[in-house]
Order: sequence, then C-alpha cells, then structure tokens
Amino acid sequence: MLEGVSGKTQLYGLIGSPVGHSGSPAMYNYGFEQLGIDAVYLAFDVKLDAVEKAFQSVRTFNLPGGNVTMPCKGEAAKYMDELSPAAEMVGAINTFQNKDGKLIGHITDGIGFADNLKNHGVETKGKKFVVLGTGGAATAIQVQLAIEEVASIDIFNIKDDFFVKGEETVARIKKFYPGLAIAIHDLADAELLKQKIAEADVLVNGTTVGMGTGSTKTPIRDLSVFHENLVVADTIYNPPRTQLINDATEKGCKTVTGEGMLLGQGKASFKIFTEQELPVRP
Repeated sequence: MLEGVSGKTQLYGLIGSPVGHSGSPAMYNYGFEQLGIDAVYLAFDVKLDAVEKAFQSVRTFNLPGGNVTMPCKGEAAKYMDELSPAAEMVGAINTFQNKDGKLIGHITDGIGFADNLKNHGVETKGKKFVVLGTGGAATAIQVQLAIEEVASIDIFNIKDDFFVKGEETVARIKKFYPGLAIAIHDLADAELLKQKIAEADVLVNGTTVGMGTGSTKTPIRDLSVFHENLVVADTIYNPPRTQLINDATEKGCKTVTGEGMLLGQGKASFKIFTEQELPVRP
C-alpha cells in the first residue's frame, strides 16, 4: 500500500468523528492513483474540541487540502482565512484548500445535490422547492438552490433548536439574495405543508428520517400530497431507496435517490483540491 510514497508525497485528510466508516479515503486515493498524483488521503478522528489544534497541524504540515465531516463542519469554518460565498451562508465547511498557507473553506454538499438532480434531468433554475429539515445537508442544499436561482424555497422543520438555525439560514440567504422567496415553516402545520407541496416542482428530504437499512420511516405520512408533476429527492443513501422514495414512485412521481449526491459532493471537493476531474470507478 505504501509503494510509491516518497519525501515528495503530499498528505490530504478527513477531519471529524467518527470517521472509520468513511468512504472518502478509498474514493480520493483511487483518484490520485488513476491521475498519477503523488498524494495520499487519510481519515483523522478529531473530536469537536480538538478542531482548532487540527487546523494548526494542517498549517504546520502544509496539507494542501482535505475534508471535514460531522460534528466539526461549523467549528472548522472558524479557522479558515476565507470562506466561499456558499460556506459563508451555510456557516460551515466540508472542504478546505490550502493555497500558499491561506486556508479557504468550501461547502460542496449543495453542489452534489444540484448536480445529482441535473444528472437525472431535473433543472433547478426557476423551480419551486420544498425542503424538509434544517441540518447541515439541508442548509447546504438551501444555499445552493439560492445560488442556482430557483423561484422559491419553503423550508419545513419541527419547532426545536434546529428551527432557530433555519431562521438564521433564511436571514443569511436573504442578505445575499433579497429577491428570493424563501421562508421557514412549522412541520406540524400539515395543511400548509400540503399546500406548499401542491405548488412545488421538487420536494427534498434533507432530514435523517428514513435512514438505516430496513427503515420504513418517512417524513411524509399523507401520501395524498404526491402529484404527478412533483419530483421527490432524498439526501439519504442508506438504504439506496427510502420509504419516501418508494411511496413517491408508487404515486407516479419522478424520484431521485441520494447516492448521486454523495458522489457529486466528492467530485466537487476533488476538483477544488486538484483542479482535475475525479475518475469514477467503472
């Protein structure tokens, strides 16, 4: 495995906890190997209270780039010298780039989601979206949709601490895109949810409801909300087809599963690291 490693080999890494399950090392090392890039990518289990020290090490060892996963995405943004517009709106990063000692933070989750839609023939510009959730992935998606010039974004979440986070996200997006119709609503308001989905082009599940092999949970229990002109997209990739996707398919909706989003955000990160396209395994 260490064959070819030399004094010139560059080190990239993933920061977060836990990271033992991550597929990022395999994906990126495959890309380096296929493109002949003299680099290795490792996963580092870093707890939230050690993020500052981790980025001191990034500077000390001159890592050219890497990724950040939960629960460190928001904390990591504090130690960047510069944030991309999307990362600034999200308030978190999942990718960092070291350019001559200057750390630049990016968020590619939303890019992966939008690219996944487009790869399935679903355009974003001018479309009406309903997004469920205000967590990290959902927030990145909401920001990217604003960048993509959608017609409207209606966010639904239960009234908890994350609802407040969603209100903050709406306020940040409005500063950048004052003309965008974006609002957050209480998920408990079933009638309003039904109305907004009836008006929507795309419904997005950005929550973890339905995650896990064999799960039959779904964020949408009233199947009457599904209509034939609605696209239903899930960010969950385990299982590959969630209960939401199965229900929407049965009701005649076009559906988009989450695996493509995972690959898309990884490809976007690799492009930031290397300025090259990530090779995909056949």
